[in-house]
Amino acid sequence: MLDELALKMAQQRLQAVYDPQQFRAAAQQWGELLAEHLERVQQRETRVLNWAEPVANIAEAERWLDGVSAELSTLNSQLSTRFTDIVRQMLDRGHNLHHPRYIGHQVPAPVPIAGLFDAVGSVTNQVMAIYEMGPWATAVERALVSRLGEQIGWQRDSFAGLVTHGGSLGNLTGLLTARNVTLGSSWEEGVATGSGDPRRAPVIVVQGDAHYSVARAAGVIGLGTKQVLRATLDKRRKLDPQKLDEQLTELISRGHRVVAVSACACATPIGAFDPLRDVAAVCRKHGVWMHVDAAHGGAALFSRRYRHLLDGVDQADSVVWDAHKMMFMPALCAFVLYRDKRHRFETFRQEAPYLFDPSAPGMAEYDSGMLTLECTKRAAAYGLWGTWSLFGQQVFEDLVDVTFDLGRGFYEKLLVAEDFVPLHEPECNIVAFRHVPAALKSAPPEMLGAFQRDLRRRLIESGRFYIVQTNHGGVGALRVTIINPLTTTDDLDELLVTLREVGAELLKSDRP
Repeated sequence: MLDELALKMAQQRLQAVYDPQQFRAAAQQWGELLAEHLERVQQRETRVLNWAEPVANIAEAERWLDGVSAELSTLNSQLSTRFTDIVRQMLDRGHNLHHPRYIGHQVPAPVPIAGLFDAVGSVTNQVMAIYEMGPWATAVERALVSRLGEQIGWQRDSFAGLVTHGGSLGNLTGLLTARNVTLGSSWEEGVATGSGDPRRAPVIVVQGDAHYSVARAAGVIGLGTKQVLRATLDKRRKLDPQKLDEQLTELISRGHRVVAVSACACATPIGAFDPLRDVAAVCRKHGVWMHVDAAHGGAALFSRRYRHLLDGVDQADSVVWDAHKMMFMPALCAFVLYRDKRHRFETFRQEAPYLFDPSAPGMAEYDSGMLTLECTKRAAAYGLWGTWSLFGQQVFEDLVDVTFDLGRGFYEKLLVAEDFVPLHEPECNIVAFRHVPAALKSAPPEMLGAFQRDLRRRLIESGRFYIVQTNHGGVGALRVTIINPLTTTDDLDELLVTLREVGAELLKSDRP
């Protein structure tokens, strides 16, 4: 144990760490630093990606962990300056998603004020598992679940849902529920594999371009990744309902239990939205659970112009919808929604009497720990609830309309450029394409694909733009997700100019 003097000194240091006045001063500095940062980034005065090699970044991060004095007087005098230096270091080394030339992954430039609402939960450590630990966080989550379910087209009080940490965990949760409903006692007894015959094992049928988290979920829930069967896609890379009907007919006739069909709204590679109403009809015909990964595209339901892309989503048994994508919230905030509220307790059939109070059994309806993989869960929906409460629902329609329209506009620019090839007609803000300068018009596919990857690497390391790579038809390609509403058509014009410049430099070098 500490002696009396050491204990007193430790308590004094901790008092300084928790001092509300120190926090007030730091918060004011934080606000100024972040506001200045956003101004510079949005005015395109910074690099998009502050690139450094991983080893250098790790060494620099570790350096900051050393050299801090434990002396109380020194701690108090240095706190303001050191806090400012630390925040600046974080901003100077980070990825600037609010830069209008960040058009890469499906991770948005979040509404800045949403971060302030999230910070309220972080500073006060609002957590969930049981209602009494997070009463307001629970209320916020339930209110948002109600609004999103109604946006899908479900009747209030008929559906249920929850917030979880990301679309991957959302897909796992939804498909685990499907497994437990379809395979009865599998939660308690494990997954039977067709009397030991792998030819009769339970399977999940997925959209051919489904996110890898669906296969990962199959491994986690005991079905096995080899039991994830890809459905046939049409020429637009959408799930083909007729082929799906044939596939399910064959699987069921061979003795397979089909745990679920997992459709997309939209699929990651090119943003294709499956024909959900037709897929739902096939699933109903065969008595199969229909899961929809709408992590990216769910927010289109707020748009009067684009909600048709999700026609039929109301027929799904489970839906995953990420607010940290097209609702422009800070990560992570994802929803799992069930059309039939009776399914909400099928995911985890467990008891924890030390946590869930048997003297108030009615509270189980509001205890999020009954529904999610997490026990302790942060108040992940504060940012969304605060933003919706402040700006209203219209902001989400605007975010979808602006970015989806920019995607279409970029595609039209590619169509008229002789040295660029769009690889599909976009339905949203995801566009895949290739830069094909005259010198590569007759290049073999492997050379053309390698050129796209090298071109992207040089582009992002320059800090001028951030885009990503993909494969299309087995050949490397470029891909943008226009997920910053401050991106302009001028930025998209400049992207083509910059790709030409970087591509010309690349062709002069020894690469590809």
